[in-house]
Amino acid sequence: MINIPKGTKDVLPTQSYKWQYIESAAREVARVYNLSEIRTPVFEHTELFRRGVGETTDVVGKEMYTFLDKGNRSITLKPEGTAGAVRLFIENGLSSQPSPVKTFYITPAFRYERPQSGRLREFHQFGIEIFGSPSPETDAEVIFAASSFLNKLKIKDVSLEINSIGCRICRNQYNQALKDYYRPHLDGVCETCRTRFETNPLRLLDCKEEDCKKIAQAAPKITDYLCPDCRAHFERLQDILTSANLPFKVNPRIVRGLDYYTRTVFEFVTDSIGAQGTVCGGGRYDGLVAQLGGPDTPAIGFAAGIERLMLLMDSVGAPFPDPPKISIYIAGMDDLTRLKSLEIAEQLRKNGVSCEIDHMNRSLKSQLKYADKLGAKYVAVIGSDELSSGIVNIKKMSDGSTASVKLQDICKYLKEEQL
Repeated sequence: MINIPKGTKDVLPTQSYKWQYIESAAREVARVYNLSEIRTPVFEHTELFRRGVGETTDVVGKEMYTFLDKGNRSITLKPEGTAGAVRLFIENGLSSQPSPVKTFYITPAFRYERPQSGRLREFHQFGIEIFGSPSPETDAEVIFAASSFLNKLKIKDVSLEINSIGCRICRNQYNQALKDYYRPHLDGVCETCRTRFETNPLRLLDCKEEDCKKIAQAAPKITDYLCPDCRAHFERLQDILTSANLPFKVNPRIVRGLDYYTRTVFEFVTDSIGAQGTVCGGGRYDGLVAQLGGPDTPAIGFAAGIERLMLLMDSVGAPFPDPPKISIYIAGMDDLTRLKSLEIAEQLRKNGVSCEIDHMNRSLKSQLKYADKLGAKYVAVIGSDELSSGIVNIKKMSDGSTASVKLQDICKYLKEEQL
């Protein structure tokens, strides 16, 4: 037997309706926020992620699935959605459209890391990317969309944390302040952080090692180093969130794990799913489009992991809808009546009524048991008498009541029953 690869999961028929529920909620949020769907390839040229995500990130340095194709080109399974969305924006000339260009996606992503609760090697994301607007109002709208999505799923046990990591000007000053602070502490941090000290000091604040987290607590706050423009942007965002009565906390330790972020970063977090507490996160990446060869274009977005959302929903008792059930099971008694059952079933399906018939040559008793197992709302049995009279008794399974209906009127009857 060939087993599923480590860090991946099958979606079974008993679970797929939950995925459809979350994806439907995502699409409804996208609809009301006027976001258009984009779909990018599962794999891209490796250089896209090296340049876009950042050479010094764990994603690029440790976690990407990279290989040479038959043309000896370096290809990578996408580890996140933003870089591919930016490439799509540039390559297809979307900058010529009226701004802002508002997009969303539901996509698989891949990272080679140690599988654990809420973290898989193949996972799925609902993401939003908005191109063209530099305003804090757009930042707020993206945060509102994320909040609306979580509310639509009836996830209550989450809190919003925001930060500003500034622009290139104030970031340089802050990086120097971080180095000055960490230099005496280098013996107490992990080997990865000692590397980050030289390559990307901001990421020192993102380390999950306990000793490193303790040292980071007293590190300088980037909000103390923001330039006037970045400070005004961040204060305006806070004013908007406060005016909208959306509670938030300023957390100066949020830096996110990818190099492309600028100014606003945010996370919706929870303590209900263990160490993997970030349910949804994102931020502004004003320099990424230009960095990847496009016009200078401000942008902002977020992504939420679908598997992690399911884990959280189960943890906090957020309700899923009941699994879908078929409207009617049509039982046949012999070859002739089974043929009539199939004919009626196809007429019903063409009119949008879900139904099932016997495919296993079961006895009538076994068919009725199977119909009950399927949760059929109605059952009709077609025998020789029903064929000759053209009338069938339809049983409503919830209360046992029956109705005599002409064979040609079954669809009309079920429609009137509001199935």
